[in-house]
Amino acid sequence: MNDALEYSLAELMIVASARLWRDDGEVLATGIGTGPRLAAGLARLAYNAGLMLTDGEAYLVESPVPLGPRDDAYRVAASGWMTYERVFDCVWHGRRHALVMPTQIDRYGQANISWLGRDYAKPKTQLLGARGFPGNSINHANSFFVTSHTTRTFVADEVDMVCSVGYNPAREIEGMRAFTDLRAIVTDLCVMDFGGTDHAVRVRSLHPGVSFDEVQAATGFALQQADDISVTAAPRAEDLQILRTLDPHNLRASILRDNPAPRRA
Repeated sequence: MNDALEYSLAELMIVASARLWRDDGEVLATGIGTGPRLAAGLARLAYNAGLMLTDGEAYLVESPVPLGPRDDAYRVAASGWMTYERVFDCVWHGRRHALVMPTQIDRYGQANISWLGRDYAKPKTQLLGARGFPGNSINHANSFFVTSHTTRTFVADEVDMVCSVGYNPAREIEGMRAFTDLRAIVTDLCVMDFGGTDHAVRVRSLHPGVSFDEVQAATGFALQQADDISVTAAPRAEDLQILRTLDPHNLRASILRDNPAPRRA
């Protein structure tokens, strides 16, 4: 029945991301960016009713806040305050699973959101800065949302600036590995995880019409593939209805250039 539904590639990515929180229980789900935020809201409403969400500012909410402009009558249905203190309680105790959008990722899962270029004194491109990535990456689970799967994102060498902890043995501090929890990477080509040998990046499912060889060619390092590699599951009608409610202005259409549909399998 899902094959008959019309949906975009961005919607496929959002739904695949929402399912990452399915078995997390009661944790704080944080989505940074349009796609990840919609995925967190969808996860709360369709896959894990125990998830905690914020409105992005100061409130704890059970009903996700829609994206974009809202009319004057709209009021956030808050369950309570979600101050920095309470957020950090979740973070420091590992009760958070964040979905973030790095600019670069390497074979070890180290991510970069700070700058591009090897000259620290004069980078080619200045980005956000490391921000909360260092501490977040050793305190709670993290997954990645990547809208352009290319060798510029999945780099052959180490990322230009290591902003978050991964599985690089050369940078490991004694005991640190126990606090590193990288879950998955959802891209416009596939879904990957870190379940390969020595936490190697592994392709878990391929989006319709995409081959493993194509994913490998778009990646700067060697990939492994899951023994039970599959086609990424399509959205359900319920998923798409929830997304329309959470995103009434269709901001998800801007996630990928030209808002393409998935290929035919």
